[in-house]
Amino acid sequence: MTRSRTVALVGNPNAGKSALFNALTGARQKIANYPGVTVERKAGRLTLPSGEPVELIDLPGSYSLDASSPDEEVTRRFVLGEFEGEAKPEVIVLVLDAANLEQHLVFAQEIIALGRPVVVALNMIDLAERDGLVLDPDALSSSLGVPVVATVAVRRKGLVELAQAIADAEHRFDDHPDAEPQPHLTLPERRLAARNIAKAAILSESKGRRLHAGLDKVLLNPWIGPFILFAILFVVFQAVFAWADPFIGLIEGATEWLAGIVASSLPDGIVRDFITEGVIAGVGSVVVFLPQIVILFAFILVMEATGYMARAAFLMDRLMAGVGLSGRSFIPLLSSFACAIPGIMATRSIADPKDRLTTILIAPMMTCSARLPVYAVIIAAVIPATTVGPGIGLQGLVLFALYIAGILGALVVALVLRRSVTKGGASGFIMELPRYQLPRLKDLAIGLWQRAWVFLRRAGTIIFAATVILWLLLTFPKANEGESQLDASFAGQIATAMQPVFEPVGFNREMTLALVPAMAAREVAVSSLATTYAIDDDGSEEQTEAALRDQIAARWSLPTALAFLAWFVFAPQCLSTIAVARRETNGWKWPSFMLAYLFALAYVFAGITYWAAIALGL
Repeated sequence: MTRSRTVALVGNPNAGKSALFNALTGARQKIANYPGVTVERKAGRLTLPSGEPVELIDLPGSYSLDASSPDEEVTRRFVLGEFEGEAKPEVIVLVLDAANLEQHLVFAQEIIALGRPVVVALNMIDLAERDGLVLDPDALSSSLGVPVVATVAVRRKGLVELAQAIADAEHRFDDHPDAEPQPHLTLPERRLAARNIAKAAILSESKGRRLHAGLDKVLLNPWIGPFILFAILFVVFQAVFAWADPFIGLIEGATEWLAGIVASSLPDGIVRDFITEGVIAGVGSVVVFLPQIVILFAFILVMEATGYMARAAFLMDRLMAGVGLSGRSFIPLLSSFACAIPGIMATRSIADPKDRLTTILIAPMMTCSARLPVYAVIIAAVIPATTVGPGIGLQGLVLFALYIAGILGALVVALVLRRSVTKGGASGFIMELPRYQLPRLKDLAIGLWQRAWVFLRRAGTIIFAATVILWLLLTFPKANEGESQLDASFAGQIATAMQPVFEPVGFNREMTLALVPAMAAREVAVSSLATTYAIDDDGSEEQTEAALRDQIAARWSLPTALAFLAWFVFAPQCLSTIAVARRETNGWKWPSFMLAYLFALAYVFAGITYWAAIALGL
């Protein structure tokens, strides 16, 4: 029995291979796994114009024959005929996305350089023309030295011509058996060649596409691009402080009004104290930071919607490679700026297990939104609201420095981990850049509402519960006459027991106490301080109504406040993050390691900050 000839569909992910496979084979498909791996093997029968049936194999999307994932390994082994019992495919069909031609040509050159019969399917050419790009398949064929057929798989256009080109491919190859072998090109050389080949194949291009190409030349420039990225981040953190003030004032006014209503409506007693000192002073002190959270996420959503976020990942790839990671780690780490939990879950996209574990271990060092209330209240209390240059506020500058400290700390830790406990070679990184587009206001509004709701829900659940428990610990047992309530309470006794450990790094008793409930969520530290000071005051009208930042400004020295900020740059104070890390690493070994090294870093850097500030006379 004669074996059917085999034709392999090869190309980058999202090139439209599966759509082309379905269009060429219809329902004549078989799905199984490749030997020894869980990657699906999709095979179907294609009938050529001559009536000859051939086996068509849809290989997993790949960016290179230098495999960096199980999918790419399957593609490489199949194309090179390394699977036992599988012969090399007689013909390779390279599927290229016409709208992303330059990027797809990088891998295409590797396949063509194998010196095997190849046919190029220039797919989704209708979408390229819709975007203002008109290509010349003949010019592309001349540059590549293989047949090129324009196709639109979902509309079944070009399928007959493609089937004929497949039938002729072996004959064309046999007619030119002495063709000169192509020289081996490095990746940068293939990228340069891909750019020139794509440029030669363009017949016309709309102004919009030329504008996008011009933007990429500037924003992805290895020298100018990082400068623009950090300038954008700098503006974001300046805006968090400068733009939020009026709205924070409104929420503070509403909180004080509500506390006044309750105080005047209820008689003296434990119920009134619970509502004013526990609920309103505790939860209200966190809700007041909602405007800053919304402003931060507004910038993040705009960067995502415009397509700039993917370019930021591309820019960061070089920096990540310097510490043993790839640009694949950037997106999970960037997600961790919102919350470490989705960031850790997003590491599932990282194929290399050592890369993934390292990214999980450093994700909690990204400054999540839960840290923002802590940073904001301390900075507003101890850093003067002055300017250090045109449009540059000192408070925004300090906030920016804290975010940078978290990033640099994570990179240093990644470098150390990659050279010790997660030692291994760096994996490569290729990603497709989305088109630039204007964000839709409706989408932005929905995204902001979802994030604001998540923040408010935490305030109404975790923070509320932690605040109530802390209020009870601070309220009981009652102090005797002449005794401080804080000294007499259970919470005060806990803080007194812990104080010897934290006193060397400058923490007072209230700060030490705030660290305990903040294990539930970092922002609980703010409500904890607010509740503690509300109970510990002498009951005078002025101090009862004073904002938390005024209490901190009056009670904390600058070295103490800076040490508290340094602690929260590194401290892994979020039980949910630890639980997700355990789930993603299948055990307690690595979460325990993460807890230990982050607490050690937090303690050491809080101490260094405190001792340095004292030495400098701050």
